[in-house]
Formats: sequence, structure tokens, C-alpha cells
Amino acid sequence: MSVAKKIILGVTGSIAAHKAADLASLLTKAKCDVRVVMTADARRFITPVPFKTLTRNPVVTDLYDEDEGWKPAHIELADAADLLVIAPATANVIAKMAHGLADDALTCIALALNPRAKILLAPAMNGKMWLHPATQANVQTLQARGAEFIGPDEGLLSCGYEGIGRLWPVEKIAARILAL
Repeated sequence: MSVAKKIILGVTGSIAAHKAADLASLLTKAKCDVRVVMTADARRFITPVPFKTLTRNPVVTDLYDEDEGWKPAHIELADAADLLVIAPATANVIAKMAHGLADDALTCIALALNPRAKILLAPAMNGKMWLHPATQANVQTLQARGAEFIGPDEGLLSCGYEGIGRLWPVEKIAARILAL
């Protein structure tokens, strides 16, 4: 019997945050052990309840959330992870990761992630933000460190613009996660 892969699903503050619930569901159905970590901004778009219900695991919403035991939750998750997926990944979290900033549970996990774990980022943001030279430099920095990006997709954006910036289709993100 194979051991379930431990996946940390980071959810950040984007209108696409609601799609992360579908991703959590698909991964759980595929027998993955999914642990969701939400930023404060993500909770402006969706609550932890769907993630807790769909994954059957507690949701980390704060750097100081603690389970039973002595080890900080963010370190315990970082140590055990096989894969860190951030979907949606905002320009803000991409910049924080590129520059080593760790001011919330998600970015602390990213910085403390065990070396064998992989990182997959699925960006979702306004097209001008995605194409901005600062964001592109941050993407290149993370790619040089081994992070993989999937998307963004093109189409109608929530801001009313048409173009690049949409979250990659959830089914395709799930397929890539399972392939990793």
C-alpha cells in the first residue's frame, strides 16, 4: 500500500481563491494528504470551512496556529511536505518567496521547506501585474531555484480586462500535481 503524498496547498488573496476548493477536492479524491494554508488576504475571498471539510484536515490561517505537540505547525508542515502548491499565487506571494520574506504561515513554510519537496505555483492576477518586469524577474528567480510555474491562462479577467492572468484550469493543475 502506497503512502499518501503530503501536499501543502497555499491559497492567497485572489478572486480565484474559490477555485482552490475544487483543487483541494480533486487532490483529496486522488488519495493525497492535503494540508491547506491560507493567507489573511485569501480569507477575504473564501473561508477555511470548505477546505477543512474537503480535505478532512485542519486549515492553517495564521503563523501561530498550533496543533497538539511542541513543534510549530509551519515547521511541521514544511518538514513533511512532498510538494508545496500555491494556487492561486499572487504577485505579492511570488515576490515574497523570491526575496526570502517570511511574514505569514505560507511564506514561512516556503522558506523552511525541506529540500526534497517540489514547488508548483499557479499564478492568478491582472495581466499588467503578471507582465510587469518585477514580477517576471521574481518568476525567473524562483524558476532558477527549482520552482515550477503552471499558467497563467488567458481570458476574461475579474478586473474586466481580457488577456493573460487567469488561474490555469483546476483539472490541469491537479494533473500536474499528480504527475509530480
